[in-house]
Amino acid sequence: MMAGNTPKPDRETGVNLGFLEEAEPWQLLSAQFPSKVGGKPAWLSQEKLPTSSELECEKCQLPLVFLLQVYAPIVGYERSFHRTLYVFCCKTPACYTRNDSRCFKVYRSQLPRKNDFYSFNPPPDEKPADLGDGRHLLSTGVKLCRRCGCPGQKACSRCHVVTYCSKEHQVIDWKQRHKKECCNEASASSEVLDSFVFPEWELVTEPEDLPVKDEESRSSGSQQVNYTSSDLEERELDSMALHESEDSKVFSKFKKRVATEPHQVLRYCRKGSPLWLSSEHVPSKGEVPKCQCGANRSFEFQIMPQLLNHLKVDQPDESIDWGTLVIYTCTDSCDQGNKYSSEFIWKQDFSEDRVL
Repeated sequence: MMAGNTPKPDRETGVNLGFLEEAEPWQLLSAQFPSKVGGKPAWLSQEKLPTSSELECEKCQLPLVFLLQVYAPIVGYERSFHRTLYVFCCKTPACYTRNDSRCFKVYRSQLPRKNDFYSFNPPPDEKPADLGDGRHLLSTGVKLCRRCGCPGQKACSRCHVVTYCSKEHQVIDWKQRHKKECCNEASASSEVLDSFVFPEWELVTEPEDLPVKDEESRSSGSQQVNYTSSDLEERELDSMALHESEDSKVFSKFKKRVATEPHQVLRYCRKGSPLWLSSEHVPSKGEVPKCQCGANRSFEFQIMPQLLNHLKVDQPDESIDWGTLVIYTCTDSCDQGNKYSSEFIWKQDFSEDRVL
């Protein structure tokens, strides 16, 4: 965000930048249509949620954790008057192999303005008198996992009150707290966040502004690369140097663009272009699969590496990590009858010799 005495740049790029802010818990519930990071998902449609198997890591088969959601309605589309995109990720560091996105899932939910779950009018700006129990039980009766907030139909066999999405979450919660409180309904329904979920923040956006000179300037030349190996043919050296210079230019552009607003954790520009941090591992058109409805997918937003600083995931030996996460969604924002539609995510990591 702009400093108080800094002259405001005079060019909007069409990109909206996402930043984290603190918010009251009630402001991040489903009825407020929030964009947020961490905590438990604020489900838009109250039915046909992704199943437990659809929210498993494809590498370790453990339950994924909610990372963030972006409220992104599309003007002029009645079927997507309300529209939210959800990103889930694995918390197993070993699953974060280079440029491998199999430890992530993305889902889209959308509703018309007139629907079975929310008022036709905008939500109030004040805290409602009755918040309901949306973090444990949806209005449709769908029960949620006490630990992660995802659909949970596995109930505790003793109290039959607390539910879980998986045996893994049930075992962990039993050891951490439920063994002591089982059969105490009031205590069991209390909201206690453990270290499994990420810290919760509101995600707010503002247009990206850049000085005009940044638009006109280009990365100056290629970095000089010196190779002194007699074992390589001259054209192999040229090829390596060209690749290195292209990658350097892409990375330089990334650093310069981000430096204008260093605290950005998200960049949103539906049907725009992502800001790549490397010339390596950029998807071709054929590598972004079409939607189940047959329509093409296009870029909608990307998650920046700066978000990792707020997730408290650093560990002495290894940690979850990414360079940037790029989300592609159905260009038609198709309607699948309130069903949560799977979308596509592409993980690009930094080149091994790059540092942000």
